[in-house]
Amino acid sequence: MLLTMSNHDLAVIVLAAGKGTRLKSSLAKVLHRAGGRTLAEHIVRACAPLKARDTIVVVGHQADQVASVVEPLGAVTVLQQPQNGTGHAAQVAKRALGRAKFALVLPGDAPLVRTETLKALMATHRSGNASATILSAVVADPSGYGRIVRKSETAVSAIVEESQLTDEQREINEINSAIYCFTLEDLWPALAQVKPNNKHHEIYLTDAIAVISGKGQTVLAEVAADPREVLGCNTRADLAEVDRIFREWKRSALMDAGVTIQLPETVLIDPEVTAGEDTVIEAGVQLLGKTKLGVRCSVKTGSVIVDSNIGDDVKVETHSLVVESRLENGATVGPFARLRTGTQVKSGGRIGNFVETKKAVIGEGAKVPHLTYLGDAKVGPKTNIGAGTITCNYDGFQKHPTTIGKGVFIGSDSVLVAPVRIGDHAYVAAGSTITENVPADSLGIGRGRQVNKPGWAAKKRRELAAAQNPRKSSRPSARKKSPRRAKRRR
Repeated sequence: MLLTMSNHDLAVIVLAAGKGTRLKSSLAKVLHRAGGRTLAEHIVRACAPLKARDTIVVVGHQADQVASVVEPLGAVTVLQQPQNGTGHAAQVAKRALGRAKFALVLPGDAPLVRTETLKALMATHRSGNASATILSAVVADPSGYGRIVRKSETAVSAIVEESQLTDEQREINEINSAIYCFTLEDLWPALAQVKPNNKHHEIYLTDAIAVISGKGQTVLAEVAADPREVLGCNTRADLAEVDRIFREWKRSALMDAGVTIQLPETVLIDPEVTAGEDTVIEAGVQLLGKTKLGVRCSVKTGSVIVDSNIGDDVKVETHSLVVESRLENGATVGPFARLRTGTQVKSGGRIGNFVETKKAVIGEGAKVPHLTYLGDAKVGPKTNIGAGTITCNYDGFQKHPTTIGKGVFIGSDSVLVAPVRIGDHAYVAAGSTITENVPADSLGIGRGRQVNKPGWAAKKRRELAAAQNPRKSSRPSARKKSPRRAKRRR
């Protein structure tokens, strides 16, 4: 009879209790990151479109931290303590499965698996009336993996671990991914028969599959279309390779959507980043978090954009850092600019080189060309901020706002001591320290009066020369005759 598998019948079990000693880390294996997310998050997200009745994550090492990652995604965690193998982990999950009839079991350290591949695995399990179906992969170098030993073109007789391979089996290139689909009414009796007869004294799912096959029940294998999907993360090198693959996939997806990426292998893009058509991303760029770029944007070499919303036709010049900010259509930033959290540059606004902003709103068409710090500031439309201007927004206890109106001209090297307001169309003279409000259409000057002292510089040079050569300055004048010579002439 053909199996029927509905979402209501399916449970997902993610095995995430291990420490990952080969990583040589105090952090649990599934909390390590690759491709912009933790390994555990990748797995849970890949399973989410399956709409299973339950997603159970079996936790152990650093259980609370793992739970804080997966529970916001809708998963439920159960504690495996002690950790006695993958089969034991499935038994621990059993109490949380409810009335599920089928279970998809995945390791928490194989984050590259895709939803489409899991759907294909389930379809093979269903159409083949299987008790267990293994996701396998055919690889050029199978060393380190258990091999799939088939008894027919479709059916599997056993999974043989590498240490137990015969010379003939060692030539097999089909490997076990440790991702399975089980019919639970067949799994539980098989697990009950498994004995921990191994050097670790643990209960393994592979042994349960051997029991199922030994009973004459159907065990199938679905070969992954892309063998990279089954890669695990056991070493730092594995993590680096998995991260590289994730980044490659993301860049390819954006390029397929009409984005130009120069020297793609040098560009780092997180999974939730989006970018519009005809946007150009140059070498060495990082687009991180939930950054969104509009159409026809340009992000030049070395720039980093984090969790920011970028409009259409925006230019981010070389080596600029934009964090949790919003750049509206036609804005320009950089080069060498730093936009900190809460910055908003409105349409046509310009932030130039070596400018730093924080919680600042730059109005439409306003210009902050260079060498400026604006914190807790609001700059009106068409205003120009001269080089070297700063807002003194912090008095040692709390932050204060600076409000600059529209069409204002702030002269170079000005200091605006908050809280202060500069009215519309006002001017601030270069070099001023402004501590009081400047009314609209006024000129604000806050600097000492210039005094010129004639001859002061020449006198100073003589004094310095004398101080450097006191012997010369103490000699008698050459024109003055000695008393002895004067007496002889008499």
